[in-house]
Amino acid sequence: MGEDVAKHEFTREDRTRYRTKVRRCLDVFARMLREARFDFERPMTGLEIEINLIDEHGDPAMKNHEALQVIDDPDFVTELGQWNIEINVAPRRLAGGGITSFEETVRRSLNKAEEKAREIGAHMVINGILPTLRSKHVTPDQLSSNPRYALLNEQVLAARGEDLQISIDGVERLHLTASSIVPEAACTSTQLHLQVSPEQFPAYWNAAQAIAGVQVAIGANSPFFLGKELWRETRIALFQQATDTRGDELKAQGVRPRVWFGERWINSIFDLFEENVRYFPALLPICEEEDPLAVLDHGDTPALSELKLHNGTIYRWNRPVYDVVRDRPHLRVENRVLPAGPTIVDTLANGALYFGLVRALAEDERPLWSQMSFQAAEENFNAASRNGMDAQMYWPGVGTVPVVELVLRRLLPLAHEGLIRWGVDSAERDRLLGVIEQRCLTGVNGATWQAREFHRHYDHTHLDRADALRTMLRSYVELMHANEPVHTWPLT
Repeated sequence: MGEDVAKHEFTREDRTRYRTKVRRCLDVFARMLREARFDFERPMTGLEIEINLIDEHGDPAMKNHEALQVIDDPDFVTELGQWNIEINVAPRRLAGGGITSFEETVRRSLNKAEEKAREIGAHMVINGILPTLRSKHVTPDQLSSNPRYALLNEQVLAARGEDLQISIDGVERLHLTASSIVPEAACTSTQLHLQVSPEQFPAYWNAAQAIAGVQVAIGANSPFFLGKELWRETRIALFQQATDTRGDELKAQGVRPRVWFGERWINSIFDLFEENVRYFPALLPICEEEDPLAVLDHGDTPALSELKLHNGTIYRWNRPVYDVVRDRPHLRVENRVLPAGPTIVDTLANGALYFGLVRALAEDERPLWSQMSFQAAEENFNAASRNGMDAQMYWPGVGTVPVVELVLRRLLPLAHEGLIRWGVDSAERDRLLGVIEQRCLTGVNGATWQAREFHRHYDHTHLDRADALRTMLRSYVELMHANEPVHTWPLT
């Protein structure tokens, strides 16, 4: 949700000054791209996972501040809702056991954090939307205490000028009026980071966009919100609507949403940052003292703080990232389409599919995006969000086919090849991509398991809807801790 910021009241002068500073940052960024100042010789990957907190009954535990205090680990940070925290995993290379290292590190950290959180009556769950959330949990008083969230909430609602309207038609229908952005906190995701060179960035971003629908369909894990069964990855629609600064009139005029798939393939990372500046007004117009041009002329690396902050308030599903580590700038693709969970092994299997596919597609002699319209990629993404593993996908040379058939016949071999190019050994490749293969063969991912388990309790016992969801979630948590892939989970 952007950088840490303190409480502010913004004036018209603040916004004018910020627009000027952001454009200056953009000019400096363009010059840096021309002068090849970026670190990319040893590309690193990164991982972030957002986590829900529950109590012993399976209901949300509004204790993220207390949980972070007892966990006492800088890798764990606050998130938007009081029932959310996030773990940021140190970056590493994929070669030489990097994926297994991610898995071991995350499991060790989460197990330790779970032990600590139990001291305050909280437990950790990794899924896309906590199924036991109710309307009373998504009210303004459930925002995390960090001032940046209150400020962001104020600015989104001020830009919109009215309450948020959330409407999702899926298996069931949900219509909700929200007076804050807290419903967005229900969306807990996995973010995969991939460091690339300026020259490589457009191919990797285009490849990530092209496979976003496949990722969502195979990895869906968010079938419920506020007790309703909606989309297989309800998180996509909810996130889009819960931070929408546009009223109906602006939508009718074609104003772009801040949660955005995009509208075209790109030729440079500059295209994305330039679109951000051209299309989106500032939400948090906070200026720093740094003069980026003076810093660059002096031979140092500018932070480009205003450009980064602005970028952090535009929620592309594949976001461009500029960052500076040890005085060296680098670029990353941040892949944001996946939900959290169901297990760490499922999360890393999703990561293996992503990293393998983008490498293979980005290095293909005939780019996929030269054979496929951007609109088709967006339609795939929307179909996957709604239908999960039952989605139909368009793919060049194949036509419109079931997503599981596309993955089994075309994409798994490509992912294997991409992971070979990353230096991932055969045992890791076979184990993790084998999880994806078995999901496709069984038709079971997190969303389908949750829905089936819920209906076994709700349709065939005396339990009401809320208790059926709690019972399902308790089984989910037990199986999640066992870290066996979701396609192997029994129905109780």
